[in-house]
Amino acid sequence: LKPIDRPDFLPKKKKLSSFKTKVKQKKSIPPSKEDYDGSSEKAVRYELGTDDELPIEKKARLLDKRRNAIMNEGESELRLNIVGQQQYELPSVDEIEKELREIPNLQIIRDRINEIVQVLGDFKNRRQPGKSRDDYLAILTKDLCSQYGYNEYLMNKFMQLFPQSSELIEFLDANEQQRPVTIRTNTLKTRRLGDLAKSLINRGMNIDPAAPWTKVGLVVYDSQVPIGATPEYLAGHYMIQGLSSLLPVMALAPQPGDRVLDMCAAPGGKTSHIAGLMKNSGVLFANDANMARCRAVIGNLHRLGVNNAIVSNLNAEEYAKLAPNSFDRVLLDAPCSGTGVIWKDQTVKASKDSQDVQRRHTVQRQLILAALDAVDAKSTGGGYVVYSTCSVLVHGNIIHRFREYRFHPSLSLTRRYYPHVHNIDGFFVAKLKKLSNERMGKASIDIVGCPPVVLLSIRILPTLLT
Repeated sequence: LKPIDRPDFLPKKKKLSSFKTKVKQKKSIPPSKEDYDGSSEKAVRYELGTDDELPIEKKARLLDKRRNAIMNEGESELRLNIVGQQQYELPSVDEIEKELREIPNLQIIRDRINEIVQVLGDFKNRRQPGKSRDDYLAILTKDLCSQYGYNEYLMNKFMQLFPQSSELIEFLDANEQQRPVTIRTNTLKTRRLGDLAKSLINRGMNIDPAAPWTKVGLVVYDSQVPIGATPEYLAGHYMIQGLSSLLPVMALAPQPGDRVLDMCAAPGGKTSHIAGLMKNSGVLFANDANMARCRAVIGNLHRLGVNNAIVSNLNAEEYAKLAPNSFDRVLLDAPCSGTGVIWKDQTVKASKDSQDVQRRHTVQRQLILAALDAVDAKSTGGGYVVYSTCSVLVHGNIIHRFREYRFHPSLSLTRRYYPHVHNIDGFFVAKLKKLSNERMGKASIDIVGCPPVVLLSIRILPTLLT
């Protein structure tokens, strides 16, 4: 029989190419274990491939990607090893001084600081042959002065205080940052901290309790109203006060009915805090040698409702002559270099020198001797002197051991606070107990750079703060 030809008016069937046929046949076959290579991750990635990609192509693509990742990882590790083995070439002091005479490139200086800090951290393996540690420290000092704006005197003092270069840089960076804004609740007018906090939150303040060790402190993150112009502030319900300034009064721990002297009272924050702890009882002498600052003390005491205070404008040393052995407790927040509050006053960076610090040492020595003369060792439950400064310099504080100086071991009970550690202003606090009103030769404390205390027998007490 002969096949009949297909009529022309019928549509012709499309002929599938051999390639597409192969693809369809291949897709119908599930991937084998060899395609997956035993990896569930590859199987998932295979399933996510494009429809028009052959399994063998997907496998090749995955293998190439994995091979490239391994090669890139190896190259990165090799570069890190090469960099780690390279020795940093330290420029000479003359080159640094020439660079600083021109417009300094702060990014280059910052990179050099980081390089030197890394070398000092592994000095034995990374130092440049022929260069001593002093050579690196000399360059580091100049770079830090240029980067942060300090004079070399202060920078050398800070480098002695923080021998670890990494901690020194943390301290310098902390001085460039603003401390949290804090307020202290006035317990003479506000009984409960929660009531004041609720009222301030309703006015648009974002606040929280400042720290677990204080019941009267609040930290203000932001505010839609001026913090110093709210009705609560004008009514004396709170005082804008740094958190660190609460520490000396907490260490003093005045009691109701005490006779207390605040030798350097302006602007009145600590004085009003003392009055609150005394519950407006007893007698509180608030003294300041500056008449203009005394007016600020009077204004704050009136606003805060303090009525047991006497404000005086005397040289604080005169209290030792006018009223010797007559106070239960004395607070001496001595004038100092201000190196703990540099973020508030950037002029400290360049204005402090050895002569200025030495003058303040002399004043501090005279004031602490007067405070010891004014306090009564026979006071029932009293006889305490709290000495504090807003300085981090060792030469402005009482310490146990520093470099060539050696002191009585009880001085280790004092407390020092740093901005990069505690996130508060730099502060020093020491609590002293007077044991006798009789002169007994040299006492067992000293202030660095000053003659020893020769008046009284005293004992250093641990402050109640950690």
